[in-house]
Amino acid sequence: MRKPNDVTLKDAISKMLDVYRIRRKFDETSIVAIWPEIMGTAIANRTKQIYIHDKKLFIRIESSVIKNELVLVRAGIIQKLNDHAGSVVINEIIFL
Repeated sequence: MRKPNDVTLKDAISKMLDVYRIRRKFDETSIVAIWPEIMGTAIANRTKQIYIHDKKLFIRIESSVIKNELVLVRAGIIQKLNDHAGSVVINEIIFL
């Protein structure tokens, strides 16, 4: 039986992220961590560096062929990553 002031764990963690103002960094870290699962192992194995700065996702990929293919589907990648985060975390992807 729940007490009137009980809060679910999800709500408590969400409130903590908001109070300490670390939600954006948490979402950015989760996107970087989920990159191999969303893009697949072939792309993840060729990704040398990935980080987020000012709502821009910077990706260094060793294969120019894969880099070209990813440039073509850039909007879809942004949409998938933002859907995973549940908010707009990335506005642009820059391939290095």
